Amino acid sequence: MKRWNGWGNEKNNFNFELTKSSQDFIEGIVGKSTPLVDATLNETVAKVPQSRAPQHRLIDTDKEVRLRHCRGQSIPDWLAMRSGDFGVYPDGVAFPTSSEDVQELLAFAAKENLIVIPYGGGTSVCGHITPEESQQPIITVALTKMDKLIAFDEVSQIATFGAGTLGPDVEKQLQGHGYTLGHFPQSWEMSTVGGWVASRSSGQQSLRYGRIEKMFAGGRMETLQGTLDIPTFPATSAGPDVREMILGSEGRMGIITEVKMRVTKIAEEENFHVAFFPSWEVGMKATREIVQAGVQLSMMRLSNAVETASHLKLGGHARAVSIMEKYLSFKGCKDGKTMFTFGVTGSKEQCKSALKIVRKHIKQHKGTYIGTPLGKHWQHSRFRSPYLRHGLWDVGIIVDTMETCLDWSVVAKAVDGMESDIANALAIEKENIHIFTHLSHFYGQGCSVYTTFLFRMGPDYAQTMKRWKKLKAAGAEAIVRFGGTISHQHGVGKDHAKYLPAEKGELGIKAIKELCHVFDPEERMNPGKLVL
Repeated sequence: MKRWNGWGNEKNNFNFELTKSSQDFIEGIVGKSTPLVDATLNETVAKVPQSRAPQHRLIDTDKEVRLRHCRGQSIPDWLAMRSGDFGVYPDGVAFPTSSEDVQELLAFAAKENLIVIPYGGGTSVCGHITPEESQQPIITVALTKMDKLIAFDEVSQIATFGAGTLGPDVEKQLQGHGYTLGHFPQSWEMSTVGGWVASRSSGQQSLRYGRIEKMFAGGRMETLQGTLDIPTFPATSAGPDVREMILGSEGRMGIITEVKMRVTKIAEEENFHVAFFPSWEVGMKATREIVQAGVQLSMMRLSNAVETASHLKLGGHARAVSIMEKYLSFKGCKDGKTMFTFGVTGSKEQCKSALKIVRKHIKQHKGTYIGTPLGKHWQHSRFRSPYLRHGLWDVGIIVDTMETCLDWSVVAKAVDGMESDIANALAIEKENIHIFTHLSHFYGQGCSVYTTFLFRMGPDYAQTMKRWKKLKAAGAEAIVRFGGTISHQHGVGKDHAKYLPAEKGELGIKAIKELCHVFDPEERMNPGKLVL
């Protein structure tokens, strides 16, 4: 069962506890902190109010079930879960097993005047699934039981899944046919294929497989106005693309029940490699040239100097790291070095050729290629970063992220601006912030910028929330100032909705609202999210 107040499953065997050296390193930057007191599950369940939901065969009104489907994984969600103060709860949770069940639930919602919130894996970090205060009963529709490979057209390479299928189950069911979807967001273990479409997700190997909009061929969405079936054309010039209307819709138009995905045969070979560049500026220039040259890689990630130093410090194996750093220093990658992680995936011939080209670029920019050991470490731990929150929480430290995507011409200035604004957001409180950035999801035009920041908890939950709001606003306002998208891969939800007009413009926001109104004129579907 999924943890009720954190990330992952209750029976997972990951060690949440920070090592002594890791704790000392972080506390040496932000200072020691006192962890907040966690509420117990029994205490929190006791606060859940009586349900206002009318009876229905698919709706469960049990208090603990409602609590477990009330929040996602944003910092406000964590503060709610850990304090036991959830605020608003759904009045019931429905568990449909088919599109027809969803049709029935939506008809029931219209008849009984209910609010409806779609729920996939509950991994949202932007407040997508948080219920808003309402005089109407609120029903969360969890697609947990719609988790199967429904059909597989091997000739066309299109697989149809129930929208509630989790990442590992997507891959397991495809691998039996010799195929992969290749979509690996950091939330992969806990997120669903329908949620990826609804939030316009991006996976770690998007350089090879594409973002979710490239994979999403069509599907089915149940709405209050009826069923929307989206056919699977390879391409079309017949007017606006209905697929694009559904991608990123975040439950405002209806509930995605089936997704038809373009899949790929499992690659003959795959390895992840690491190199170091002597500086951040050199690393950015080198990686931009690699992606603009069209080298067939599956992923690229460039960590700035602070992230590089932090990962080497927190990763353990101090003796091996010390030896490697001496070697890197000898090769010209000293203080200020940046780590470049990249994946090579495909046939043996493709991988050999791509690696040769990349190594040539690395050498031209005075970088040092060190092989696959650190790449294997990244591959092994690629989905474990969310678990770090637990270890940090236990010592009174909170970690969060800001992410955007920008044109290459402004990336360097935007990174400096975002980091500076976030670092200074709590200056009046004399709080130090540990902040670092990496570039990922590379494109010829630009790249994703992913910034992580660590800060101390406040003396209580309310003060901690105030600190987070200041940091979040500082990062978001910097993104807007530099002309970046408010979200490259996490969606909009509630937390980013305020900043969306700067990106879409007044007319664009009006068009999105009108589109939502066509499907949901009474605003029953996930109100308060995406557009305000």
